Amino acid sequence: MRAYILDEISAADMKKIDNYLGEAATKSGLSQIYWIQMPDDLLSATQYQHTHCRPHVFAVELGRDWVKLEFFVRSLKSMRCTCPAYCTEVQRNYIINFAHTMIERLGIRT
Repeated sequence: MRAYILDEISAADMKKIDNYLGEAATKSGLSQIYWIQMPDDLLSATQYQHTHCRPHVFAVELGRDWVKLEFFVRSLKSMRCTCPAYCTEVQRNYIINFAHTMIERLGIRT
């Protein structure tokens, strides 16, 4: 899986991240995984056309001292569709900016 990883994060800062994602994201059914919705104007042409598959999201996984943001945009409604795909360049930039904004907002040192 292609991903953006932030590591060597203190336990106190991991708690801040978990709390932040609890408010800014959708908790998945799996422990320590959150879904972040990709804005509609950043969807690929196929994803945009598949309104019945929305929302399209990327995953954020929390580990003991790391955060992984996946570069895969998926549907929360259908796993067997053609719209889930690795992110476009614009989507990748959004994911990286999401990580940097979160770190800045929370005052986390990495």
